[in-house]
Amino acid sequence: MRLTGQLSAELAAMGVAFVGAFLAFLYITRLVFYRGPEHFDQAAFDAMDRLRASVPGLTAWALRVTFFGSALWFVIVGLAAPPLLWWLKRRREAVELFAAIAGASLLNQLLKHFFGRVRPLTALIYQPGLSFPSGHSMVGLALYGMLAWQLWRYGRHPIWAILLVLWAVFVGLTRIYLHVHYATDVLAGFAAAVAWVVLVQAAVQRRLQRMGQVVKK
Repeated sequence: MRLTGQLSAELAAMGVAFVGAFLAFLYITRLVFYRGPEHFDQAAFDAMDRLRASVPGLTAWALRVTFFGSALWFVIVGLAAPPLLWWLKRRREAVELFAAIAGASLLNQLLKHFFGRVRPLTALIYQPGLSFPSGHSMVGLALYGMLAWQLWRYGRHPIWAILLVLWAVFVGLTRIYLHVHYATDVLAGFAAAVAWVVLVQAAVQRRLQRMGQVVKK
């Protein structure tokens, strides 16, 4: 009974988080396609341009950081980390991580083709594909956010959990810095990632609740 009540409370909290992230995504979508985000997006570009002008060599670092939100990186992690976790008997974590990466990647492509927003014309590097929401931001936060959740859940290395989330934010900011995404693309990616991670966790928790499985913490 205690476990069931705890899982129910966690599911309720996840529901609140999911609704909040979903509403945030809807708000950003409305801003982009109905109200016009030009002033906000341009202000973000201007801030990044001032930063680039004041910190020599920052672009080289931005290019290094942005790799950790690239499709190649997600393929490497997606093919290596879940099997490793499974081999280490962390099967729940393996399933969660694979679902986070694969699901967020697929959902991101569906959203991009649905909205069809083109990328900024001022990009500092060539980047094919559509713009909204940012894949680096969405899949990046899904990956690092899920890892952070797993660390936090077991009370292990909470500082690393926080750093993982901050790292995902930095990866997203490089997309604005490099002008390959608007700020609203990045924010929408973050919101969609939170919603997806919560959805994956809720599905797992619901499954555990039905099985009556004891979760060791």
